[in-house]
Amino acid sequence: MKRLLKASVPLTLALALAACGTSGKDTTTPASPPANEQTSDVPATQPDTSVPDTNTAAPDSTGSTTGNTTANPPATTETTDPATPEDAKPTEAEQAKLYRMNKVYRFVPIDKTTTTDKVVLLTFDDGPKDEKQVTAMLDILDKHKAKAIFFVNGYRVKTHPELVKLIHDRGQTVGNHSYDHIDLKKETKESIEKQIGDVSTQVEQIIGEAPKFFRPPFGSGNDTVRTYVKDHGMLYMTWSNGSLDWDNANKNKPDAVIANVLEQLHSGANILMHELPWTIEALDELLTKLEAKGYGFIDPATIEIEPDTAATAATEASTTAAK
Repeated sequence: MKRLLKASVPLTLALALAACGTSGKDTTTPASPPANEQTSDVPATQPDTSVPDTNTAAPDSTGSTTGNTTANPPATTETTDPATPEDAKPTEAEQAKLYRMNKVYRFVPIDKTTTTDKVVLLTFDDGPKDEKQVTAMLDILDKHKAKAIFFVNGYRVKTHPELVKLIHDRGQTVGNHSYDHIDLKKETKESIEKQIGDVSTQVEQIIGEAPKFFRPPFGSGNDTVRTYVKDHGMLYMTWSNGSLDWDNANKNKPDAVIANVLEQLHSGANILMHELPWTIEALDELLTKLEAKGYGFIDPATIEIEPDTAATAATEASTTAAK
């Protein structure tokens, strides 16, 4: 097993508001909020992230710049017995859990003596939209031996079930982002259950397993949403690092997307991005810069879904005491 380096926990926390895509199915483009980090369930209005899927070239998939703190070594580098059947390998449920999420949606090592905290979680919302774009993203992730969560909307899954299967078959994780991308905080209990449950059913029918992670549109939820998510075996999260790729000010500006992420960078960052042409254009350079700074990428399969609340409280108390 690859030894992971230890790193220091973050010393400060920026509290702000953000959002992740448009409400509903590609309508208008309202103004974007100025904040980047989401640490509460306060809804915010965001521009439409559904844009024409054009002029997105597949990246160069040769070479690798993976740093030596990567949290998820690629399956292709593992030494396995050729005679060992595929189904004998550990399942996601059997895979060792290395990280848990704290109350502000950052990830911390379960055992800081053996696991580095200098890692980030990569996430992409509001897809899947287009095969060319999804394939480009997957190729870049493979190049950097990185894993990510693709939070999908049900109405897009209905149109492109083959892209959900592609994401899964390429070794990435499919997350639940509700069916219609509406503000669930304003919905009835019945509507909430349908918005979340229908996506889980869709995904399970396509890839054989239901999502383990849920992100509410706009980062907006309530106790009803949280309870349903937990009762159905999912981890509820918003984000702690917003790329602002959805902001009209950053449209067609990959350098701005990179700068936004790096300005907010912290250990255990939960990075929010979208399936957008300029984000895809930025992705290879962004991952290269993160690696150059010594960051690795969390494999979602190593995230604890049901955290030990006592252990989490102890970790947070230790972090506070260190400030």
